[in-house]
Amino acid sequence: MRTVVRNIVFYSFSLFALTLVFPGVKIAGGFETYLLGGFALSIIFLLIKPVLNILTLPLNLVTLGAFSFFTNVIILYLLTLFVPKIKITSFIFAGFSYAGFTIPRTDVNQFFAFIVSGFALSAIITFLTWLIKK
Repeated sequence: MRTVVRNIVFYSFSLFALTLVFPGVKIAGGFETYLLGGFALSIIFLLIKPVLNILTLPLNLVTLGAFSFFTNVIILYLLTLFVPKIKITSFIFAGFSYAGFTIPRTDVNQFFAFIVSGFALSAIITFLTWLIKK
């Protein structure tokens, strides 16, 4: 029971962090929607992710595990289907420049918005899990 509540809190917080970082991730409804999204993500990760990992095993073997990242993108897409108040839309990345390193302004379409959001979601969840283990 304790791990289930912890996972719901982690997933809810990661959804909140996604809305702060990416303007294309929109969650309407407030705190209840974050909890509902966290609960839905925990169910999806518990039930659907193992099935997706088995189905994509040949692609994971060929790409040496790089395709496993796309299972998180599929899970994020399923989340937007199950919880209609969570939307991921296209957005404009304003650009970034630091110490001579420049990333130009870029229009991110909806497909790449799912990819970027899925990558960020997995990074946030991994970081939170790492924090707990320390």
